[in-house]
Amino acid sequence: MLRAAFKNVDITPPVGTLKIGWLIRIESNAVIDPLYARVAVLSDGGTTLGLVQLDTLSIRWSQVDEIRRRIRQRCGVPPSHILVGATHNHAGPAVATFGETVRDAAYIEELIQRVVDAFELAWRNREPAKIGFASGFEWRVAHNRRVVMRDGTVKTHGDFTRLPDALCLEGPIDPEVAVIDIRSVAGKKLGCIVNFTCHPTHHGGDQMLSAGYPGCLAGELKKRGWPVPMFFNGAAGNMHDSDPTRSCGTAMDQIGRILAEDVAGLTKKMIYHKTIRLGASLQTLSLPFRKITRAEVRGTVFGAQRFVDPAAYDQTIPGLVAKIRRDRVQKADSQVLFIGDWAVVGVPAEYFVEHGLRIKLEAAPMRALIFGFSNGMIGYVPTRDAFQRGGYETTFGLVSHMAPETGDLMADSAIRLIRREIRERTTLARRRNKILKGRKS
Repeated sequence: MLRAAFKNVDITPPVGTLKIGWLIRIESNAVIDPLYARVAVLSDGGTTLGLVQLDTLSIRWSQVDEIRRRIRQRCGVPPSHILVGATHNHAGPAVATFGETVRDAAYIEELIQRVVDAFELAWRNREPAKIGFASGFEWRVAHNRRVVMRDGTVKTHGDFTRLPDALCLEGPIDPEVAVIDIRSVAGKKLGCIVNFTCHPTHHGGDQMLSAGYPGCLAGELKKRGWPVPMFFNGAAGNMHDSDPTRSCGTAMDQIGRILAEDVAGLTKKMIYHKTIRLGASLQTLSLPFRKITRAEVRGTVFGAQRFVDPAAYDQTIPGLVAKIRRDRVQKADSQVLFIGDWAVVGVPAEYFVEHGLRIKLEAAPMRALIFGFSNGMIGYVPTRDAFQRGGYETTFGLVSHMAPETGDLMADSAIRLIRREIRERTTLARRRNKILKGRKS
């Protein structure tokens, strides 16, 4: 029988904490709304899974390892069964050193400790529960932000109303809104897990601390009775609320209301299950860095696009080049959590939507969800074709330094893990059927 519990804890940093999301130094001076860490612990009698969601831009691999290590010490849950994801909120604190922004080690230690404490409380308070799954579509929020120009380049955040040489959008969006809703056996809401694909950049460039639209969504869902609403972003590397065709975006509180309405509508259709199968698979990959050319280093390669003062980029390049030459490969987790017939794929990157859609397509008959910005951060992972056109996401620097084949390698790994689970389930089903037939005869 399923047992579950949720817990949340405030992780709002003090005013004055440096923010992250831009290469330049931004010091916070006010808090618009609180930031949270949220935890879900699920058990099926033999397997326990843990999901941790942070209202931050990202989470470093070393921080994930420390969270997993402490949780295993206290609760015995294997590291491979724990997914730690960030909402990719640009208006949060510096959890990594990034350009002129230096991470606050004391804040990070406190964050880790609060997460582990919350996880242990949830783990100790698991109760019999039932779970429902549903998904639908939302077309009003997310847009592909990459505009192809007539010279073959791409402008990230291109604007058809202002660029006379604009030609078309480069690619699709992922409109799926997915919900995993968990309630007590008596029907009381315990928490929910929501997955949608769109960059949360509101208040990223100012001095305000905020949880962005994921925080607004959580607030709206709390009003509707969910005490701990969790949000995991998808393959949002090229997704944004700003619409290039209309030169406008959507306010974060409006996005929160739209998605909350979607979630509430989807839960009305749900069938709940008291017994499901849980599982987890994890593979550590060695991923290739970009081959560095002089034009890459200088930011003059075809289609290169930088958003802030080029000097801010130039200051970070020598250290990045030294790291690439020293490490040669980037370690990264490929993780899949199996919750019933749904496969939750943890991706430690700003993954392009095309990669996420490919995983969803090739995961059938399982229903795959992409949880981007999870278990670390290796930066933007565009498609191979995107590198031919350039744009911000492919321009060499701290945010983009992986080889063009990286996205395919990550997708290949996730698909292999899902297919292995499908084979194992098929084999078990055949064995059970054989045993049942033997008993009847």
